[in-house]
Amino acid sequence: MRTARRRFTIMYVVLFMLSGVALLGLTGLITISRTTTHVEPAQRQQPGASAARIAELEARLESVRQDQARQLLGGSVIALTVMGAASVLLGRAVAGRVLRPLRTITAATRRITADNLHQRLAAPGPDDEVKALADTIDDLLERLEQAFAAQGRFVANASHELRTPLATMRASLDVAVAKPGPVPPQTVALAGRLRTELDRVDGLLDGFLTLARTQHGALADREPVSLGALVAEVMSARAADVEAKRLTVRAEVRRDAWTYGNAVLLTRMTGNVIDNAITHNVPDGWIRVVAAPEAGTALLAVETGGPPLDPEQVARLGQPFQRLGVARTAGGGTGLGLSIVAAVATAHGGTLVLRARPEGGLHVAIRLPLMPPAPPPPAPPVSVSPASVSPASVPPASVPPASVSPASVPREGEAG
Repeated sequence: MRTARRRFTIMYVVLFMLSGVALLGLTGLITISRTTTHVEPAQRQQPGASAARIAELEARLESVRQDQARQLLGGSVIALTVMGAASVLLGRAVAGRVLRPLRTITAATRRITADNLHQRLAAPGPDDEVKALADTIDDLLERLEQAFAAQGRFVANASHELRTPLATMRASLDVAVAKPGPVPPQTVALAGRLRTELDRVDGLLDGFLTLARTQHGALADREPVSLGALVAEVMSARAADVEAKRLTVRAEVRRDAWTYGNAVLLTRMTGNVIDNAITHNVPDGWIRVVAAPEAGTALLAVETGGPPLDPEQVARLGQPFQRLGVARTAGGGTGLGLSIVAAVATAHGGTLVLRARPEGGLHVAIRLPLMPPAPPPPAPPVSVSPASVSPASVPPASVPPASVSPASVPREGEAG
């Protein structure tokens, strides 16, 4: 990559060499003009021996002057070459010194993200072009911070305000269906469809709130979280959905995949990924879930089978309201599931990678910063009388296994 420092260095060297060549040429012209001597003819005839002696001396003097001119020219060329090499180092140092404030501004700007837009460059130094650039960036950051805050407030306020009419509509439906007397079947069916749509809108509002929380604000209530425990909890809660679609689930869960973050948001992220794998899967399909430490990160990977997918469409699934074809979205949805996953992963310093499997289906990989497993809390001392405690009254310490429904999880040898 050609940097500004390299361009400035080349410019300095070229200017120096041009100036040196011009100075060398001028020196050469002056030297030549001074070494060229015009001898006036003698007014009177000199004796033969004296004339020959004078001619010989003049020839020697001219030879000495030419040797001096050549030595001066050669020395000047050598000096110009040495100074040209020195100008490369000097020009590079000067260019680095001139560009140092710009590098400082660039590094400080790169450290500013959506979570710390309140930070400013506040560049010190004289009131020059560099400081004017830093002040302009500070003004831009202030406008961005205000715009992000206004957007987050609008989404949160709108979502909260819309919950009230939704609750009113839901209550009105319940009252209409629960009236004494026979209720027409058409009314019951209509009420069921309306409840379904209300649930969908409620989920959409909840998704908006989650996006606003993760994209426009720092995370609070951070704590050590085990991705393996989250996967076990989510898969256990969705066992009925897995069984309804007759899906084969292969879970490779390790309890040492720990990260540091908001447990509620990470649970929502895990649930959205697994819900997406269940909802958009084909009947009698399969799901492979991995939660394990890998390459210094806490990895949560979910793979599903199915028909081949368009890689370009898959790459856009992390954006709001982006879906694949109807053949894969028979279960519907709000279109915010994977966008919430991307927002939560980014807010925790992680990444989301979506990839269409060549043989068909989707591969979702979430990588979060890995942290060492949290040590178990020390057991509080218990002081009781031995006679008052029976052996059966103290259960052994145990950790519930991270298991899915036995009917839905194949043995290790089954294909995933």
